[in-house]
Amino acid sequence: MIYFVATPIGNLEDITLRAINVLNNVDIIACEDTRTSQKLLNHFQISKKLMAFHKFNEVSTCEKILELNSQGKNIAIISDAGMPVISDPGNNLTKILRENNIDFTVIPGANAALSALLLSGLDASSFYFLGFLPEKKSDKTKLLKEISNLFLDPSCLQ
Repeated sequence: MIYFVATPIGNLEDITLRAINVLNNVDIIACEDTRTSQKLLNHFQISKKLMAFHKFNEVSTCEKILELNSQGKNIAIISDAGMPVISDPGNNLTKILRENNIDFTVIPGANAALSALLLSGLDASSFYFLGFLPEKKSDKTKLLKEISNLFLDPSCLQ
């Protein structure tokens, strides 16, 4: 089984018992940064083989994860903080898993976007999550123009 496991945002004690259990019982953990993940695992005395899974090796690591899964290995996917895939590597993996009818599950936990929304005091009955803005200024400007038009265009309400 492939598990997408939420990790704490800032405070290591914010991890769930279920996440600790999964991390203790998988065969391998694919993580964004092995050094950051090792700190988390050391804190909870979890000793597992780690495999780097970041934007620079996402394609090749997806292939390796599929291979390990086909061998019956249980794999956890974690990011440095929060939920993997959300503004972190793994989006391609979930798409491949769905396309190939390969089972996977999510172990919920900390969520930076929802925590920030709550702490802001803004109306939380409805919100839009965009994720990280692009690095290039031209891409950032283009995206922000598209978003502003979405919220200013009355036709989007129809």
